[in-house]
This record gives sequence, C-alpha cells and structure tokens, in this order.
Amino acid sequence: MSESLRNDGRVWVPKKKEDCGKKPSTIPEDARDYYLERKYPSFGNLAPRDISSRSAKEVCDEGRGVGPGGRGVYLDFADSIKRLGRKTIEDRYGNLFQMYEKITGENAYEEPMRIYPAPHYTMGGLWVDYNLMSNLPGLFVIGEANFSDHGANRLGASALMQGLADGYFVLPYTIGNYLARQKEKAPSTDHPEFVKVEQEVTERINKLLSIKGKRSPNSFHHELGTLMWEKVGMARNEKGLKETLARIPQIREEFWKNLNVLGDKEDFNNALERAGRVADFLEFAELMALDALERKESCGGHFREEYQMPDGEAKRDDENFAYVAAWEFKGVGQPPVLHKEPLVYEEVHMSTRSYK
Repeated sequence: MSESLRNDGRVWVPKKKEDCGKKPSTIPEDARDYYLERKYPSFGNLAPRDISSRSAKEVCDEGRGVGPGGRGVYLDFADSIKRLGRKTIEDRYGNLFQMYEKITGENAYEEPMRIYPAPHYTMGGLWVDYNLMSNLPGLFVIGEANFSDHGANRLGASALMQGLADGYFVLPYTIGNYLARQKEKAPSTDHPEFVKVEQEVTERINKLLSIKGKRSPNSFHHELGTLMWEKVGMARNEKGLKETLARIPQIREEFWKNLNVLGDKEDFNNALERAGRVADFLEFAELMALDALERKESCGGHFREEYQMPDGEAKRDDENFAYVAAWEFKGVGQPPVLHKEPLVYEEVHMSTRSYK
C-alpha cells in the first residue's frame, strides 16, 4: 500500500498481546496503541518511512502484530471518514482501497487495513551527467540505477517515479543528441569483446542447465530472501550480519551443485531466467551484508542495533562515515575493495535529525 495512505490513516496495534486475535472493531480506544503518535507526537503518522517501518517491525517483534503470522499493524481510516466523509477518502485513495479489497477480501472503509513494511531494497548506482550518461560514452542510466550519492539501501517506492521522470522527460531529449553526433558505426558481432561476452554467457547458461540437482531456483531464492529479511532487514546487528556472511557462501556452493533448471535454452525459459538472477542475487546479497557490517553507525534506511540513542533513534557517526562508498567487484569468492570519497557539504551543515 502506498505511503500516501498515512496522510489520513492512523497506525495502531493492540496494547495487549491477547487482543491481537480479536476483531479490531471490538478493541476499545483505551486498549489501542497508536505507537507513532505516542513516540513522535510532533509528526505522528507522518513520521518518515524508515522510522515508521522500523517502529512497525518493533511492535510486531514484541508480539503485538496482527493478521497472519503476527506480521501486520492496523492502518485505520475511521477517524478520517468521520471527519471528512467517505466520499473524500474515496476520491483520495479509492484505487488503493479497491486493490486492497481484491487482495484481502476486506473493506477498508469499514475495518482497518493490515499493513507491514516491505524489506529494504538497494539503491544508488552509477554516476551520470545532466544528460543521464555515465562516464562510459554511450551508456545512459535511468531510474534508481543512477546517482551514486543516493544512498546504500532504502524502503520507499520512489524508484518508479524516478524511472518515469528519467524515461519520459529527460532521456528522449538527450540520447538523440548523442546518437546524432556519432559518425562511427556500431561494433559488429565479430568484435573481440562481443565474442568474449557471448561465450561467457553461453557457458553460464549451459552450466546452469547441466547441474541437474534436486532444488529449484525458487527454493534458493526463498532461502536467500528469508536470510536477508531476518538478518539484513530493517534493523541489523553484528552477530546477524556475520552469520549472513558465513551462510551465503554455503548457499552459493549448494546452488552450483544441486540446482535443477527444467526446460532448455532454445525457448523462453522462466526457470532459467530465475536461476541466472538468483546467481546474481547471491553475490549482491553478500556485498549488502558486508557493506552493512562495515558501516558502524545508523543512518537513514541502515539501522544497526548497536548504534542507537537511548530513546532508540539512529546514532550517526559523521566523523568516520561521512563518505560516498563504491565497492569494486574482484570476482566470486574474492573480497571486494572499498573506495571512499569524502562527502562534503558547502552550503548546509550536517545535523542529527529528530522527529520527537
């Protein structure tokens, strides 16, 4: 569900664990914990998403989550409907309410939605100029694959917006100018680099299809995803990150020994595509965990449990970690190399944020 729903919805969970299985309408006001309003009275339900997501996880980890598996909090529109009228809420969020009802079979106008934050996804990427071209001539990068200063990882949904903005309003007017100035013909398919990459891809595909093990690509994807969710999610700690870095090589080793990809390479093969992606995910997940372990502070979407204020807020370390980082890939199983560039602000001063 869109973050915009918190503009008018109030987030809460039962104060008592024993009330979590009850219908929300039977839980009186004094038995509800509007935890964002309690913790952040100045911002309430409009607190930033990293704080809101982490707070939702905290109450669920306490055993006060609602819905299947206790992984949910209520997003309640009863007060807004009473104050503004159902028609106003329909005009603002009708499509989302309809989507929610199709998925859950529940009417969010009459009972609270159940929501839970999605896991972090990576962001940041390649440097680009104002034309969205990278430092490699002819390589244009759009969406959240560009802007190396954008951060390490995050929760939100702005990737779609950035991709649309880049694709609709920038790239059509910049890539054409670049192409118009090109006088050399594109390299042919017999170019040595083309031949080299084609051979590498063919060998990789053949290897994935030849293993003939007992586990599907989906099973490895699920195992890796569960590990990342539990150990490298909205809150991390040194113990969990080290466990992750020990476990991923084991999963990768079994992947290349026990994978089973059905079908062949001559037709469109979803299982083969998934297998290739999972192979990439294993390498990238390892780097995410390594990067999180390296950064001994809490900042934005990266929250290390060892580095927090007495009231539970993120504790930054600008003296040691005010830099832009880029990891250089050295090959599978080889430690990557960290490159740093100081993060210097000329017009603003870094300060610790507070939403209390």
